[in-house]
Amino acid sequence: MSEVKVPELAESITEATIVKWLKAEGDSVAQGEVLAELETDKVNMELNAEQDGTLTKIMREPGDTVHVGDVVAMIEEGAAPTQKQSAPPKAEAEAAEKQATQPKEEKVEPTPASNDNQRKESVGARAATPAARKLARAQNVDLHNVRSQDPLGRVTAEDVKANNVAQPESRKAAISTKPAAPAISTDTEKPVERIPMSRRRQTIAERLVHAQHSAAMLTTFNEVDMTAILDVRKRRQEKFVEQHNIKLGFMSFFTKAVVGALKAFPLLNAEIQGKEILLKKYYDIGIAVATEGGLVVPVVRDADRLSFAELETNIANLAKKARDNKLSLSDLQGGTFSITNGGIFGSLLSTPILNAPQVGILGMHKIQLRPIAIDKERTENRPMMYIALSYDHRIVDGKEAVSFLTKVKELLEDPETLLLEG
Repeated sequence: MSEVKVPELAESITEATIVKWLKAEGDSVAQGEVLAELETDKVNMELNAEQDGTLTKIMREPGDTVHVGDVVAMIEEGAAPTQKQSAPPKAEAEAAEKQATQPKEEKVEPTPASNDNQRKESVGARAATPAARKLARAQNVDLHNVRSQDPLGRVTAEDVKANNVAQPESRKAAISTKPAAPAISTDTEKPVERIPMSRRRQTIAERLVHAQHSAAMLTTFNEVDMTAILDVRKRRQEKFVEQHNIKLGFMSFFTKAVVGALKAFPLLNAEIQGKEILLKKYYDIGIAVATEGGLVVPVVRDADRLSFAELETNIANLAKKARDNKLSLSDLQGGTFSITNGGIFGSLLSTPILNAPQVGILGMHKIQLRPIAIDKERTENRPMMYIALSYDHRIVDGKEAVSFLTKVKELLEDPETLLLEG
């Protein structure tokens, strides 16, 4: 019998959440076969079998938080049975009925690799969301004493908070100084749905709040006449696709323009480290991608050295990996500046939030026809886009930020200069 342990995840990542098991107890497994999917703060990872055999026991369930070295399953080595071991049909039906009608209460064996906090969390604990367990540990609450509002008996963070409200004042003062949320009223019987935040969504939320609290963030705006870029795309699109097997989009133009502006205003390509400013002499541009699990920002490396076709290919590949949940940690680390495009969802204007520790992010928006004065006598409808630059005012002054955005505008409105300056 061998143990299935949570492997080393990545630098600075020590815990994960089990998303789902791809194998069930009694299934035969082969060495290298995927047993389960793990979600970390940044990417999803696979838990693989290290030998052939039969998965005899699953010790941690979807939604559980696990740490590096935790034992989550057991595999009996050797030849696996030809048929999955299961209870007779009648017993199996009775077990399923019992499971559907009773709150789940399972005892998980402690393991040598687990620490004291993990034992307190897992041994004899009621079915509860990761957020509920975390809050219960922080407030020293016994989950067995928490009344669940969930029809299936699953304890949520709101249940833990409601339990805290019901405690005596002396008890509340001892376990928490945070105001507890009021218990949910059931008088109106209005329908609600509780959806636990994924580990990644929690991390995104924390980092966005951290970015706003730790940086002196300001945003400046400008607008770009997209006539020239649309004209180039119209004239060159067919030949571009024939030569490179990918469409000429907008992101390559914007990436080139950003690189050109960063070369002219290098403080936007820096970060603060203690009392020093770290100026970066390379241009790794993060491109924000919306996925079902939340916004991620994979990085195009050495964007200044790439052609338009190479940029489009890199961006398309990273976007596909993001949506397929196949990004690696190396795809997400080390960006020097970011670009986000809310225009694909119809956004006309917004203030993007910095992707710390970067000190600048460019926001693209919807292209919309607007009347533009050509001179004192003529007005034309032009395809216009508002662009926004959010920056860290601790090291970037307003003059430099405005000049940077003006440079981006100039390069986009005269795309030929991108070949020289981008």
